[in-house]
Amino acid sequence: MSIPAVTENGVGPRIKALREAMDLSLRDLAERSGVSAPMLSQVERGETSPTLQVATRIAAGLELRLSQLLRLDEDGAVTVVRAAERRQGPADIKGHSYEILTPPLPGQRAELSRHTLAPGAATGGSGDPPRHEPGSRETALVERGTVVLYCDGQRYELLDGDCVTFDADLNHHFENPGPEEAVLLAVLSAGLRRS
Repeated sequence: MSIPAVTENGVGPRIKALREAMDLSLRDLAERSGVSAPMLSQVERGETSPTLQVATRIAAGLELRLSQLLRLDEDGAVTVVRAAERRQGPADIKGHSYEILTPPLPGQRAELSRHTLAPGAATGGSGDPPRHEPGSRETALVERGTVVLYCDGQRYELLDGDCVTFDADLNHHFENPGPEEAVLLAVLSAGLRRS
């Protein structure tokens, strides 16, 4: 019995774009997926169609489900995330909670999140290493309250409506010094691809 092949147009270029967006070489993806680099190269160039088994392994190497790789999860050019569908960040006993407002689409280069800080809470500590990949940029808008950004050893006080953009691969964290809860929206843009 033969294993069916994936025949969707554009799967090869899509794999290449996703691989490059993750800053992976063909060899890196081969190691992560268990699919040989020559086979990956042929698939990316459209010279061969992967079997479902191979496509599943490639998807896993790209940290996707097969349906995401093949765009079976997508209903078109517009994706709506309803308030009840937001992805919650891990619980933080220090008074910081957040939710991701954008959908988990493959190849997405930016993510919007909403952070809530209790009085005295912080998104991390001054000695914490950067959590974002090299070349990442972050833009944050204070929706409510007062927030202090500590970035690369500098302190920036932000009030209601203030917006800041900074290199997110530097050591940074936000703190709420006020007596009321603070809320901020943050857009994280993925790092630049290395050529």
